[in-house]
Amino acid sequence: MPITLSDALELPQDQVVALYAANRWSSTTKPLALLAALRHSHSVVSAWDNETLLGLGNAISDGHLVVYYPHLLVLPSHHGQGIGARIVARLKARYADFHQQILVSDSRTVGFYRKCGFEIAGATQSMWIYDGDDH
Repeated sequence: MPITLSDALELPQDQVVALYAANRWSSTTKPLALLAALRHSHSVVSAWDNETLLGLGNAISDGHLVVYYPHLLVLPSHHGQGIGARIVARLKARYADFHQQILVSDSRTVGFYRKCGFEIAGATQSMWIYDGDDH
């Protein structure tokens, strides 16, 4: 059966936490906040094999000019199968007319995001106050 994409904001907590844990994201220590954050995103795109969550990406936006993509995760067992690229393409299409589409990339994923059409943002530097331990 082919992999399907969904725009539903309601996602099963156990599968979301398993996806984030498989990718070693520290937000798994706050599962209720993680689910609330996804549910309150401007949009979420998830990838499914029947009833199994394979990946997801979300967007936070002002709804007019700027969109930020904070999360893109695919089960490690399914990396390299085009799932992440399909999720990114769906999100980019939704926000194609926006003035600015932004994400922060780990150095290991810069090449992937370049293939998806993103580029290094000039001489800017990412900055944060971060309560995790996975970076």
